[in-house]
Amino acid sequence: MPQGLDNRLLYAMRTRFHGPRREAFAKGLAFLGEYGWIWLAIGGGMALLDGDHREEWIVAGLLGPFAIGLNYAVKLVVRRPRPVLDGLPPLGGAPSSLSFPSAHSTASFACATAMTRIDSTAAVLFALAALIAIGRPYLGMHYPSDVLAGALLGTAVGLVVPFGVFT
Repeated sequence: MPQGLDNRLLYAMRTRFHGPRREAFAKGLAFLGEYGWIWLAIGGGMALLDGDHREEWIVAGLLGPFAIGLNYAVKLVVRRPRPVLDGLPPLGGAPSSLSFPSAHSTASFACATAMTRIDSTAAVLFALAALIAIGRPYLGMHYPSDVLAGALLGTAVGLVVPFGVFT
């Protein structure tokens, strides 16, 4: 994505449709996506409910934290700093100053993809993944291209994760 377009999209997402409730919702989603914990919880819950695919659900849930680690390795190579918009500070904090790709997006799309491979009805989890991802530039934490790259990386990871590891 050209940098000018990335900046314009980020500015639009950071200045439009904001209000206390929407910002609180986006911050809540960011909290759920932090370190992939929501995906670990979903995978664990599904492992309890679906004994026939218990190991797969566990692997898919663990994929969240794994994807965060993989994502950080990419961040160390790319070294893109987080966005800075004059007069519009980010509405959240981050464990690193590196932006590309979005770890929230990577983990969310990796897990949603892997979970959909286990049970096609889990495709509804892409809605949660998309909301978590879109919230990142909305909060000023990432450029839109960071989120897109994270979603693509996460989808790829979710497609290649080997199931049957424990069997």
